Amino acid sequence: MTFWVISCLIALLVAGFLGYTLLRGRRADEPTAAYDLRVYREQLAGVDRDLARGVIGEADAERVRTEISRRILAADAQMQGDRVASGPSRGVSVVSIAIVMLIVIGGALAMYYRTGAVGLPDQPLTARLALAEEVRTNRPAQEAAEALATPPQPRQLEESYATLLQQLRDTVAARPNDLQGHILLTQHEANAGNFKAAYAAQQRVIELSGQAATADDYSDLAEKMILAAGGYVSPEAEQILAAALERDPRHGPARYYWGQMLAQTGRPDLAYRVWVDTARDAPVGAPWGDAIRTQLDELAFRAGVFNGPDPSSLGQPGPSQDDVAAAAEMTPEERQEMIQGMVDRLSDRLATEGGPPQDWARLIAALGVLGQAQRAIDIRDEAEILFADNPEALEMIDAAALQAGIAQ
Repeated sequence: MTFWVISCLIALLVAGFLGYTLLRGRRADEPTAAYDLRVYREQLAGVDRDLARGVIGEADAERVRTEISRRILAADAQMQGDRVASGPSRGVSVVSIAIVMLIVIGGALAMYYRTGAVGLPDQPLTARLALAEEVRTNRPAQEAAEALATPPQPRQLEESYATLLQQLRDTVAARPNDLQGHILLTQHEANAGNFKAAYAAQQRVIELSGQAATADDYSDLAEKMILAAGGYVSPEAEQILAAALERDPRHGPARYYWGQMLAQTGRPDLAYRVWVDTARDAPVGAPWGDAIRTQLDELAFRAGVFNGPDPSSLGQPGPSQDDVAAAAEMTPEERQEMIQGMVDRLSDRLATEGGPPQDWARLIAALGVLGQAQRAIDIRDEAEILFADNPEALEMIDAAALQAGIAQ
């Protein structure tokens, strides 16, 4: 109730200010007709003085009085018309105030019901983090997730392929310790869309491989478990991913699914950091890199990051020939705006995520080109503190400062 009372009071206060502006008379400069009216009256008084001194005759004085009186009447009529047209009537103003109040209060309520959450208590950061940890700890297991997931549509297999697949199943069942047979079975079960059978075979691959099992083996197992659960990363799949990352902390597919798990358990902030680093390290054409880039904007919004990293920093290709041609056709103002946008994005990325000294040097030099010397000095000072223990990085920063014209 307190929230609604305060919100309504604020809305009424805003509407009151707007209403007061509509009701009060507009203060304008003195109209020209009022000035003319004063002049004509002074002229009329001057005629009487001239007549008393004998400067003009009675006939001339009467003729001048008549002309001045005509002008006075015309000026007075003009002033009356100006008053009538000076603003809306009070009735129109009252209706306008009612409409403004309806828009302000009704619009605020509609916006809150659309984007807010009525009755939801305060959600401090500590409470949200605790809730995310609880969700992660108590989320459904793999078996429960598979039962809830929509089963994939069975793939139409050619009769010959289906026959070979069944023969492979029979052979592997008769030879449970055949590592190569289980590897083939995993691949073909996944090709057929039988992800549960595929990860069961992959589990046997890891058991038979023992200590020789690689990060790829564990990552493949986790991926098939996730696919079997409809894209959900279960606690069991999380453990498999952890085993893959223990063997290779920079493993791209495992890091992709690890970020997916963080996003599903209420930590999009951590997932965003993992995905940005993973996409930046991904080889050109890597499927997990492409998957991250297509989802990164949405994840950034959920994480509260509104200025994402440079596309070039995520392994995306640079501008095409068409882009270069389009830039050449821009006006100088448009090119300046484009460059400023690129510089701002780089600055935001370094401020939120950091980056290598090359990026800091590039930003300093770009700011020098744009003529933003003070901003370049601030970035240089921050970079010198950040890379104080890295002589090579400091040399890059000094070179960029020299190029920008802000060298000490």
